[in-house]
Amino acid sequence: MTDTPSTPSTPQNIRRPKELPLDSDVEDPLLTPLELPSARGGLLDFPSEEFADLTPAQLYEMNQQLLNDSVPTRPLIDSISPMAALRSEYENGSLSFVKQIDWLSDHGFDRVRRTKALGFAYIESLITSSEREFSVASSLSILSGTRETLDSAGIEKLVYEDFYDDFTSLIESIIKPNSDGLTLDSDGLLKSFQTPEVSNSVVIYLRFLTSAQIRLNREDYEGFLVHPDTKDLMDVDSFCANVVQAMGKEADNVEIQALCRALQLNVDLAYLNGVREDGVDFIKFRYDSSQDAPPLVLLYRPGHYDILVKKTDQ
Repeated sequence: MTDTPSTPSTPQNIRRPKELPLDSDVEDPLLTPLELPSARGGLLDFPSEEFADLTPAQLYEMNQQLLNDSVPTRPLIDSISPMAALRSEYENGSLSFVKQIDWLSDHGFDRVRRTKALGFAYIESLITSSEREFSVASSLSILSGTRETLDSAGIEKLVYEDFYDDFTSLIESIIKPNSDGLTLDSDGLLKSFQTPEVSNSVVIYLRFLTSAQIRLNREDYEGFLVHPDTKDLMDVDSFCANVVQAMGKEADNVEIQALCRALQLNVDLAYLNGVREDGVDFIKFRYDSSQDAPPLVLLYRPGHYDILVKKTDQ
């Protein structure tokens, strides 16, 4: 049995916010250009006049309105949809978003799964792994170690143990047959996550874990924590209590990075934000001990995350 990989000591791909107005066009030298064949400049470049005068908060509000108008009600996890369905949401609104969706389609991302839970993508990656038993065993080993993380952060075992048990039981069922002799597949996972008792357990445990990761490494995160609405800087404890642990709050880069670090995950985060028309920027988080481990690929839209699916994915 292999040893559990050590957790990196320094967070990656987090930017320290500058004291600039939200609509400032001053370039941030701390923003590292992304290495993509089509990338030109960073995330703060505004080549499209359509969005040049919009602040991040306005982009968020515009995108949320599109989401609300296009799909009034949506479960925590949806079935996989073709990219054409996502494209149709923006055809009567933003040409820049449409061009970015077309770029993703041209580069093999032909489907999207609407989701409000990173935990679903994580568990599904175990189901579709070419080495399923090893992946499940490795995941359970890492999750077992996360209980010490929560304990060290002052989160009582009585508070989290039921959520942990539900989470790990779901993962175990990928390789452990139930009374009908069946193991968990993607369809079964979808049904499980559409059951509030199951999905809430996974979401809550991952929120606790993200909060604990930030609290225990506060010197790495102080100065990066901003209020999602006002964009004011927040202290670690307030941020964890009011943003990370609060149900219904969308994760941002800081929370994604902290969770990837805690679970030792590789994640590629595609930015669909209307900033560029000639491509889509990806931010890469690498915390798996194997750099070759396939990443989860998520699609960021201002205020929301979905799962991108490639033609070659099963």
